[in-house]
Amino acid sequence: MGKTLYLKLDQISEVHEKDVYLKDIGTLYSDDESVLNRCRTLKVKKIQADQNRRYIGSVLDIIGLIAQMDPGIQVENVGETDYIIDYKKSRQPARVWAWCKTVFVAVICFCGAAFAIMTFNNDASVTDVFQELYRLTLGQESGKVMVLEVTYSVGLAVGVILFFNHFCKWKLNTDPTPLEVEMRLYEDNISKTLIQNDGRKESGVDVT
Repeated sequence: MGKTLYLKLDQISEVHEKDVYLKDIGTLYSDDESVLNRCRTLKVKKIQADQNRRYIGSVLDIIGLIAQMDPGIQVENVGETDYIIDYKKSRQPARVWAWCKTVFVAVICFCGAAFAIMTFNNDASVTDVFQELYRLTLGQESGKVMVLEVTYSVGLAVGVILFFNHFCKWKLNTDPTPLEVEMRLYEDNISKTLIQNDGRKESGVDVT
């Protein structure tokens, strides 16, 4: 009776060791425990360069390695056909530097968002619109501070929290936030671009 191995490769896997095994880049399943253990410890790549780098591979290469190890194993691929190994050297986490980068990004985002909101309000003449609404509804000119301005500011903050579905450590529901969705789309596009560029063998200038 043939031995079957079900293989599900991840599109991109981050590793910190130069010896990369099959278990590091995907999930394996087999009814035969010995086949599963041997395939999990199968070395698929030996990284030579001592620098952070991404390597592209194909499931066909892995099937070939498994066939060399045991020709009787039948591989059923249920995952990616091309995969990326993202090698990063092991190092101690620099928490102070991480917090500095987080604070810097937060300040940039806050100032950028505040500038965008102020320029929008100025271009749309929101203050003039509020004054006109105040005069039409109450029949008199507004004072320095209008109720509409206060409610608009509060509503803007509440609307941002509801839209981004995230405030500090709390989420309003289990749906991914718009930022998480955009980051995943960005990562998918990066991975697809790396795989497609690696598959191009043409020489010359690509104008597409």
